[in-house]
Amino acid sequence: MANKNNKRKSIDKVLTGLGTIATIALLIIGGLAWWAYSFTTTNVRNELAAQKIYFPPKGSPALASPAIGPYLDKYAGEQLLTGAQAKAYADHFIAVHLSEVAGGKTYAQISSEVQANPANAKLKAEQQTLFQGETLRGLLLGDAYAFATVGQIAQVVAIVCFVAGGIMLLLVLLGLWHISTL
Repeated sequence: MANKNNKRKSIDKVLTGLGTIATIALLIIGGLAWWAYSFTTTNVRNELAAQKIYFPPKGSPALASPAIGPYLDKYAGEQLLTGAQAKAYADHFIAVHLSEVAGGKTYAQISSEVQANPANAKLKAEQQTLFQGETLRGLLLGDAYAFATVGQIAQVVAIVCFVAGGIMLLLVLLGLWHISTL
């Protein structure tokens, strides 16, 4: 019987040691993920705040379009500060207005036309407008929205790791208690 208890105690010590390592690893990963969430969220907010972009005010004719209003009314009058707001603004304000330039053609399409007809001032103006609009839209989607999404994923990872680390800590404590009772 003593030999069986010693074997059991040895197994419990190994499992408790592995559980301790897993607990530490989960808490470290959780801490790093939380840092990533905080870093991306803060930087996205700070960069967007510096741009001083505001949604049109409530009741504004700029929100009247059915392609714009349903998506931006909830942000009316607010400063653009989050990834979700950046996506809404890019997809339902800038993109809608860009579709009204040059009959819905893209910058690449208009650029080809400008190359074929370099003296056409109207095409050059449309090209410039599309370039600026598509660049801003790309920055809002690629930098603000994408990084904000990565930050949200990091937040979820952090929470999962903290919960799993807490469960592992409880199991380690139960393992230590079990070892002490053998």
